[in-house]
Amino acid sequence: MSSLKNKLIQQALERKLKKTQQLPLHDKVRQQLSPHHIPEKYYRFDLLPEYQQIRIMDQGAQQLGVSSPFFKVHDGAAGATSQIDGKPYINFSSYDYLAMSAEPRVRQAAKDAIDTYGTSVSASRVVSGERPIHRELEQAIASTYGCDDAIVFVSGHATNVSTIGHLFNAYDLVLHDELIHNSVLQGIQLSGAHRLAFAHNNWAQLEQILSEQRHQFEKVLIVIEGLYSMDGDYPDLAEFIRIKEQHHCFLMVDEAHSFGVMGATGRGLHEHLGLDSKAVDIWMGTCSKSLASCGGFITGESALVEHLKFLAPGFLYSVGMAPTLAASALTALNTMLAEPERLVRLRGNSQYFLKQAQAAGLDTGLSEGIAIVPVIVGSSIKAAQLSSQLFNEGINVQPILYPAVPEAQARLRFFMSCEHTREQMDHTIVMLVKHLKPNACKA
Repeated sequence: MSSLKNKLIQQALERKLKKTQQLPLHDKVRQQLSPHHIPEKYYRFDLLPEYQQIRIMDQGAQQLGVSSPFFKVHDGAAGATSQIDGKPYINFSSYDYLAMSAEPRVRQAAKDAIDTYGTSVSASRVVSGERPIHRELEQAIASTYGCDDAIVFVSGHATNVSTIGHLFNAYDLVLHDELIHNSVLQGIQLSGAHRLAFAHNNWAQLEQILSEQRHQFEKVLIVIEGLYSMDGDYPDLAEFIRIKEQHHCFLMVDEAHSFGVMGATGRGLHEHLGLDSKAVDIWMGTCSKSLASCGGFITGESALVEHLKFLAPGFLYSVGMAPTLAASALTALNTMLAEPERLVRLRGNSQYFLKQAQAAGLDTGLSEGIAIVPVIVGSSIKAAQLSSQLFNEGINVQPILYPAVPEAQARLRFFMSCEHTREQMDHTIVMLVKHLKPNACKA
């Protein structure tokens, strides 16, 4: 009976969401508007379709008795464990893969930077916000990749938006993996370039599109990720390099989740696969995952970096990265390179958790067992309920719901840490089976 109720609620939610997603046709809009009458839904935030979607989802959760899994307040640093509302939890919802956020050397570097430079550089770096710590971080990133130079932005999301939005225009084409991050899509929209998606990790389909379309555009950009954050798998980089060279395109790799995770020393996808980093035109990464800070970076040849520093709006017209963030990222990077054993532990934990989950009959999708392991449950309602049930068991893991993923692919997403213990991982698998397969547990 409970299953039938959930199904009916799910169907009702889906119908409501589809209705709010249907934007009115231009002719319909014109019919509704006149100099003397503008409908309220065009000037009230609470009547906007997007806000109505949020309300529908909240109502559905209330009907199911599921508390919101979002905006949980952590009392302190959140790594392999965390404290929420005074209670301890095994934590799988933080990107602190290498346990750098609470690392004493990283904390001390941030404190020292405050004493030296203050809490803000108080200006665009082009104007008067440049500090030595900025160049030290950029040079360290470039050196780590074996590239000419690098540039750091104040936000990882803004890094993609501003870089793609500035470098490409209406005469260009951007081809991207269908699972690419929202920041890339926003950047393409800003650029005005034509956009085409290819099936996930399907380089053959990309090659076919280029064979048919390349000659119709000036610049062409191909964008892929080093490690896909929803699925935990990675692309065949060698094939993408071959294709971009053959068709004279730019290749950009978003390493938000792969830098600091893949490769023997954490240098990312190219190190993991044994490829020359200079074969990729644009490497993008964030400072908020393995580097335990905040911001994003682009590294590549000098002409690319200089171009962005003088002309990219997200850098040129933005205040420079706070000294504390630059210092903590730099120290985390140096620590990562000096202590590869952190990566060894992370890989061991990730592989162990993946194999235990699969042995328990859980659907881990495409995951390669590198820092990210999804458990696919098949509906947003199930995912939200399971997240709530695990939270009651002392396990903090976030659900990924429609429309972030297709409804049938709703899941829990486990971010692994080098500090998770076997006992914590085993307990989590037992609790997953308990709530996903109660009959199996009784047997």
